[in-house]
Amino acid sequence: MLLAMIFINLALVFYTLGVWAEKLQKKLMIWHVIVFWLGLICDTIGTGSMGDMVGSLVQMNFHGITGLIAIVLMLFHAVWASVVMILNQEKMKLNFHKFSIIVWIIWLVPMVTGMIFGASH
Repeated sequence: MLLAMIFINLALVFYTLGVWAEKLQKKLMIWHVIVFWLGLICDTIGTGSMGDMVGSLVQMNFHGITGLIAIVLMLFHAVWASVVMILNQEKMKLNFHKFSIIVWIIWLVPMVTGMIFGASH
């Protein structure tokens, strides 16, 4: 349980830092992309650890389904951020934060429900 909690909280720190730094700096930078990947890696490790505890990686409930959607979106987000950096188009770098905020908000749903439901057990 401790490993899962550590990595889920690291995911929250990394992902929130990357998304909000990008928004405040008004341009996607390489360090944001690295932090997005770190957030995804930590979330995947944390989610995998929690899945080991409950005996299934994906639970067929609200938290499980939104968690799966969130990880898929985080993966797409990190890959797309990497593509934007490789293409090196200024307009794409300047507008990427709009997508980041949406993914971050969706990602928060299973994060918050996990804290609420986890605290009630």
